[in-house]
Amino acid sequence: MYVLLSRNASIGVIFRRGPSHQVLLIRWNLEQDTFEPGQWLKGRIYERRCDLTPEGDMLLYFAANRKKPYQSWSAISRPPYLTALALWPKGDGWGGGGQFVSRDRIALNHRQGEMALAPGFSTPNWLTVQQLGDRPGWGEDNPVWSERLQRDGWRLTICPEATKNDFGAKVWIEYAPPITWQKTHPLLPEEYTLQMLILGVMERNGPWYLIEHTIVRKSGNIEMIGRSEWADWSREGDLLFSQSGCLFRLRCINGVLGALESSEMVADFSNLEFQGTEAPGEACHWPAKALKVRFK
Repeated sequence: MYVLLSRNASIGVIFRRGPSHQVLLIRWNLEQDTFEPGQWLKGRIYERRCDLTPEGDMLLYFAANRKKPYQSWSAISRPPYLTALALWPKGDGWGGGGQFVSRDRIALNHRQGEMALAPGFSTPNWLTVQQLGDRPGWGEDNPVWSERLQRDGWRLTICPEATKNDFGAKVWIEYAPPITWQKTHPLLPEEYTLQMLILGVMERNGPWYLIEHTIVRKSGNIEMIGRSEWADWSREGDLLFSQSGCLFRLRCINGVLGALESSEMVADFSNLEFQGTEAPGEACHWPAKALKVRFK
């Protein structure tokens, strides 16, 4: 499970994957911890190459089903639905996805020959589409993932001095020391820091990324969240994280972040099964250029 949080509203989008080639999109109202399941995809969504508008009402995503006519594609939808408002065929697993530079501008991670919309799709006059970075359409989760992390307040603090690469091992690639990203608390940056440690890549019968998260307090005390798929701070300073198909919230009350064991489970998505769902009419049309945010 992976989550994107909008920059200017208390809205998140959850990618709930499982079995491995089925993905459900869920909209999260962080003010009330309510959830709106949307559409499933029979295929793969590369969630770390995706992005939300600052208001959280549109999603740019990269998906693949390895079937004709597209094999893989990038698209814009209105979460929690995946029905494409615009779709750019990709055809392979390199690049794809991109970033919302602003509500009315996207940077698409496609090569020059992959910038044409699929037949039958169009974009509104107010949306500008440009290519991402200096080598658009190449790489895998990076550069989209790392650039989005930096934009959202994460800082890369440790790069590995060595890697262990053994395709036949339980873990294909191991990093020593782990790749480490840090993000300070949004309201109390001197008090609390969240760390994301990327230990390795491709565990046999496990996740693609082996990730652990920790909380570092001002005292120097380190609390291990342990193996976890995703973690971040809410706009109000609560710690949010996912483990084993469940979402947890550790509240920050009166400037004090509680002990890790006081975390509340706010949702359990571990037992969901595929259901075919049609997008409602509103989700099949572009929103207005300007949007009044419902959840601030």
